[in-house]
This record gives sequence, structure tokens and C-alpha cells, in this order.
Amino acid sequence: MKRVRSTLHATPLRTLVIATCFATASGLALAQDPAPETEQLLEGIQNGERVQISLPDPEKQLPLEDLRKFTEVFSRIKGAYVEEVSDRELLESAIKGMLSDLDPHSTYLAPKDYEELEESTSGEFGGLGIEVGMENGFVKVIAPIDDTPAQKAGVQAGDLIIKLDEKPVKGMSLEEAVKLMRGKPGTIVTLTIMREGENAPIEIDVERDVIKVTSVKSRMLENGYGYVRITQFQADTGTQFKDALVDLEEELGRDLDGLIIDLRNNPGGVLQAAVESADALLDEGLIVYTEGRIQSSRLRFSAREGDVMEGTPIVVLINGGSASASEILAGALQDHERAVVMGTQSFGKGSVQTVIPLDETHAIKMTTARYYTPDGRSIQATGIKPDIVVRPAELKELDSKPFFTEADLSGHLEGQNEKAQEQEKTDPSAEADSVSLAERDYQLRSALNLLKGIHILNPKTRGMTKGNSQ
Repeated sequence: MKRVRSTLHATPLRTLVIATCFATASGLALAQDPAPETEQLLEGIQNGERVQISLPDPEKQLPLEDLRKFTEVFSRIKGAYVEEVSDRELLESAIKGMLSDLDPHSTYLAPKDYEELEESTSGEFGGLGIEVGMENGFVKVIAPIDDTPAQKAGVQAGDLIIKLDEKPVKGMSLEEAVKLMRGKPGTIVTLTIMREGENAPIEIDVERDVIKVTSVKSRMLENGYGYVRITQFQADTGTQFKDALVDLEEELGRDLDGLIIDLRNNPGGVLQAAVESADALLDEGLIVYTEGRIQSSRLRFSAREGDVMEGTPIVVLINGGSASASEILAGALQDHERAVVMGTQSFGKGSVQTVIPLDETHAIKMTTARYYTPDGRSIQATGIKPDIVVRPAELKELDSKPFFTEADLSGHLEGQNEKAQEQEKTDPSAEADSVSLAERDYQLRSALNLLKGIHILNPKTRGMTKGNSQ
């Protein structure tokens, strides 16, 4: 599946090399690799350090017969195509073809693609607010971003966009489809969507807007149980995540009894932000590593000492819209048994793209490595499988009459704790909130119930359970 918002901050350096998930992975040190005599060296600068990538020598790798075939096709198109085509157009089309046939994530970056990358990593950009890719010639919604026009209009992960206004998507490139979705804020685009479980296409009107993404949101679900939602990984998400954890405990006035990290419909983002988030919750050990053919694509990220939550039980929520950097965080916490992963299987984007500028305004983005979890599991095309599968559902509590009990009998023998139990009866408003939560989000409710069970069974907290649950 070919992704969109995967670009980088524009730079005048012609030989800058940056490893990316969907966006830039800041702070990565690329190793230097001695090149054989048969290879050429591409030299660049990363974080102030000079790095080298070895590339095959074209004269020793490319068959002359195939090169003659290429020049022959080039010449025939120039001379006989129905309309005149410039040399620049033909060469750029050839480059695009070479990269797009490799895999869905390798691509040629024109100047506008640089701008889109800068927008996606800054957290503010224009459009509808969806992460999209291509599938069978149609635009597939990987995930709608929280609090954006698309999400508010009802666009869902997994939707296939078959028409944009009155224009069929079939036959368009991903870039062409994205250009049609972008536009002046306040204007409306009609998405015609095929959705699993629906027999007929659905039309959804979405008003374009300037998209401002809040990366980290947090709140207290119930007394003692915190909730942190990461919508996507931006450059400062790691810091925001750690600040959110501290704020929750300061609000509570003590350590949390449990924490839910919601990564559902998180399309990924900056690799380093995912690493920093995992590092905040791990005392030691590997977080993620990459493997590729060249030395500079082999990277390892390990946790530093110190778990800011000091062992607080954690549940991580994922689904089919959780991709790339969010899979790295979920996989690291799962392999270290630091969290229970709940929900449905994640998207499975586990490849590394390296952006190599060709000049000041053009570059190629090429897949150079795969991601692996600490236990050596490849994320690519398999994703993260949850420890507990919980599918989205709607629950409705059945109206039932209360049971007739011993306490209802006239003249019953008074129990020793009867008065205390009367005082501890659940507040009706709190019960209503609990039912409302279950109706709104069954997966979140299931995660909360799991944390409560862990807390009750924890020998260290048994004596506090009664007081904390009020």
C-alpha cells in the first residue's frame, strides 16, 4: 500500500540521508560502511556527522543491452507519441516507474512532496485529515485523524474511496487523488466510499480545513485509572507523552492504579518519538532494530534506565489503523511484557524508507530496511497481534428488576456490615457514566475492566482496592 504523508523538511544539502517511518526519524546516527572497490560512495551529513552509503557501480551492474533498450524506447516515444513530450517529463516518468514497481512505499519526491512532509511532521497541514494509501486501484483510508473534518464526517479506517466528487479514482495515481482532496479551506469534497458490511456505496461530504493535529491527549477515566491517546507521532510527541503521564499522577495525587495507551487509528509518524515513548516505560533492553543490505540501514535503539510509571499496569489498544511507529511502540511493550496489547491486529507497515535528495528540490524515497521488535519479529505485512482480541461492539444493558434478597424480608436479622454497605452503594450518576462509556467504546471499557482486575489481584494493592474504587 502506497502511503502519502511521507516527506521531509526541505534542505539545501544534496546528500542528506534520513531514515523514516512515515516522516523523518530525527536523531538517528547512521553507521559508516567501508565500500568495496566495485561500489560508489554517496556522502552526506546527518546531525552534524558525515555518513556514507555505498551504491553499486552502474557500469558494472547494468547490462548494456538493457540500456540500449531503454534509449530505444525513449527515442521512439520522443519521435512518435501523439503529443510532444519533453526530455524532463520522460526521465521523471522513468524514475517514478523504477521506484513504484519496487514496493508501495518507494517513490520519487517532487518539490511539493517535500512541503507535504514538512507539514505532516509539524502537526499542521491542509486537507481532510485522513491517512491514505492505494489498494487495487482505489484510495484506501488507513486511518482518519482525530478531531479532523474526515473523522467528524464519519470516514472510517478501511474505507475504499472510489470517487472524488464526480471523478472516478480508478486509474488515478495516489498523488493525483490527494491533490483532488486538498483544496481551499471551507470548500466541500464528496467522497464516494465502499465500506465492508455495506451493500451500496456511501456518499460523505467533507469540508476542507486547515488540519491541526494534537498529538497527545490525556484524561482520568476513573479514580486511579489514566488514559493517554496518541493520535500520531510528531517530533515532540515523546516529550508530550511523558508530560501527560506526570500530569495524570499529579492530578491524582499518587501513583496510577493502571494506564491505557490508545494507539487505535494512529498511522505512525516520527520514529524517534515512538522510541522515546517506549523508553519512558522501559527500564532497559532493546526497543526496535532495523535490518537492511547496507550498513547504514542497520540501526538499534535501546531503553535507558528508568520507568517513569514504576511498573504501573498498562493496556495498549491497537486496531487495523495502527501503523508503523505505533506498531513499534506496541511491539516493544508487548515483547518486554510491560503491557497487555488489546484490540485487533495492526496494519503491518514495518519497512524503513531512506530519503536521498537528488538536488535542492527533488529526491527519491527508497525502502532500505525492515523493522523488528525486540524479540526479532518482523512487523512488515504481519503487524502486531494483540494479546487479547477485542473487536469493536455496541453493548446495551438489559432492563431487569432487582433481585429480592434477605435484606428485603420484614424483621430480617441485621447484618454486621449492613449499614456500611448502604453507604457504599454506587452513586447513580457514576453508574450512568459507566454505562455511557461502555456504549461509546467497548474496547476501551474492556481495557479498563482488565486493569481493575489486575489491580485487585495485585498483592501490593489488595488493601487499597476498597478505598480506590469508590
